[in-house]
Amino acid sequence: MKPVCLVIGAGAGIGGTVGKRFAQEGYHTVLCRRSDEEGLRRLVEDIEKDDGSASGFLMDAALPESIEERVAAVEAEIGPIEVLVFNLGAQIGDRALADTPYKAFELGWRLATFGLFRAASAVCPLMEARGKGTLLVTSATAAVRGNAGQHSHAAAMGGRRMLCQTLNAEFSPKGIHVAHILIDGAVDAPDTLGKLLGPERFQQFREARGLEHDGLLLPSKIADTYFHLAQQHRSAWTHEIDLRTFSDRPWWNH
Repeated sequence: MKPVCLVIGAGAGIGGTVGKRFAQEGYHTVLCRRSDEEGLRRLVEDIEKDDGSASGFLMDAALPESIEERVAAVEAEIGPIEVLVFNLGAQIGDRALADTPYKAFELGWRLATFGLFRAASAVCPLMEARGKGTLLVTSATAAVRGNAGQHSHAAAMGGRRMLCQTLNAEFSPKGIHVAHILIDGAVDAPDTLGKLLGPERFQQFREARGLEHDGLLLPSKIADTYFHLAQQHRSAWTHEIDLRTFSDRPWWNH
């Protein structure tokens, strides 16, 4: 039986690319995303064309029991989850306080913080019973620095970071590796930055900073780090790491 890597938030950027990376290394990757069934199908087919093994499921993580039911189904029908990649975004855009409705603010928390809590509540007891497991959590600069217009995102991601710390404190001694991965910069991803900027501006941004300039974080290189974290020996686990391009200033120098 292949080891299983469950990716919650498997879009065309970090999540889907991380899923591909684990599949290349012999994992059966379970890819979950909220929408775009056709894109999900293509992602699974790309993995299978490279002789990898994958399944894809549409899942709205904001719905009650959706995460819990998917974890239970994977465990029952596919196999024990060895690695959980929690990659749900919570960016609602650049909004002043007066332009941030209660519902929008709460949605950021519900996806970024409560969603991780639900995923951990579902999978950590199973990993604990097996004495091993890895939880890789994608985060953002907002987890460590709050900027104007980022009230929801910063609050949600700051909560995500603290939750990773409490999970690590409880479960690391039980053999479960929890890593908080701070993406400190713009990612060359069509379904995140591309949607925020729009196709034309995104391509202009890529030509100005990305491509041969290496000024945008490349999902394939990010995926290398995720896989490395999952393979670390427990005598030298990384519990928090930040990734940025060579040309970006780090979050603490802004």
